[in-house]
Amino acid sequence: MLTYNFVARDPASGKRVKSTVQADSEQSAAKLIRTEGLVPVDITISKEGTFSLLGKLNRIKSKDRVLFSRQLATLLNAGLPLIQSLRNVNNQTESKPLKVIIGHIIADIEAGSTLAKAMGKYPRVFNQVYISLIAAGETSGTLDKALERLADQQEKDADIISKVRGAMIYPVIVLLVMMAVVGFMLIKVIPQVKTLYSETGGLTLPLITQILLNISGLLISWWWVMLIVVIIIAVFMSRWARTLGGKSVIDAVKMKAWPIGPLFMKMYMARFCRTGTTLVASGVSLIPMLNITAQAVDNVHVENSITKAIEKVKAGKSLGQSLENDPNFLELVPNMLKIGEQSGSMEQMLGKAADYYEKELDNEIKAIQTIIEPVMMILMGIVAFAIVAAVLLPIYNLASNVNSVV
Repeated sequence: MLTYNFVARDPASGKRVKSTVQADSEQSAAKLIRTEGLVPVDITISKEGTFSLLGKLNRIKSKDRVLFSRQLATLLNAGLPLIQSLRNVNNQTESKPLKVIIGHIIADIEAGSTLAKAMGKYPRVFNQVYISLIAAGETSGTLDKALERLADQQEKDADIISKVRGAMIYPVIVLLVMMAVVGFMLIKVIPQVKTLYSETGGLTLPLITQILLNISGLLISWWWVMLIVVIIIAVFMSRWARTLGGKSVIDAVKMKAWPIGPLFMKMYMARFCRTGTTLVASGVSLIPMLNITAQAVDNVHVENSITKAIEKVKAGKSLGQSLENDPNFLELVPNMLKIGEQSGSMEQMLGKAADYYEKELDNEIKAIQTIIEPVMMILMGIVAFAIVAAVLLPIYNLASNVNSVV
């Protein structure tokens, strides 16, 4: 239920009444106001609802969308009308921003809109794949099946992203811990070595100690300048990454850099095949399917390859031939597409390719984790050795000088 602020006129006294009402939509709010014997003049969603809608769209979790799709599919499959199904799902939804959006979708459908058109007003919540499948389901009368496919698609996509992120977490955590330890040593421990040596006088510090002391001095004296520089670089890089040129460079690094290149390539292939399977199964034709999949893959270079393939398909080539020998596609994909086109089983072949690359993705993640762990341990050992050497070598030299004097 949503909260609406309203202004109404009392026909008996002619006075204006300002208050709030709880309803699923603006139309429902107007009906409730009329049952009170008032004539609605102005109805607006409350600031809380507006804030939830505009300020928290990005906080709608993937699992909330999956649950929404799954519940709506179940209710429609049970024979409930669309409006009633949406109201039931809205009552069970725990996400406040999603409740606001569902309320607006209900209002639009009551006003005569289709579900796809109503959802299309919220592209940050329902992407192009989602909208296209809903539209195809409405057209073919299989909306419940389309929603089930969407739920499956979203779950698999979320699982892939989660696995890739999980593979990256370990090295990031190790690097952050290493930086914190090194920072503490440079600020607190290394300067004490300099103090100890300055009291003895006449002794030369080892090169590694002198280098770390210089770095320590910079950190202590100019930390605020370094912090400003880091913030400026972070802001610049963040904005640059959103530009087409920046995204092109980042996407190229993802595909080519070792050891993450094979990982991301398999992820893009799995996403392309899984999205294509879902769209073909829902009755979306080839060219629209490719246009939607190009956006869903989320890589500039793969998207460009798909766009070029679309032009070749329009010119009369098969999709498998159009993607053959493309450097942005692994060899199995065009081969499976050729078999699918020749046998009329495009959906099955794409599904098998998606299953294959999802399994390969799991193996790739395990391989990367196996490689990264010893590499990180070696790196930590080198850093630890450098710091220990910088601290102990001066003390050893000092002890040697004292013994020689004695």
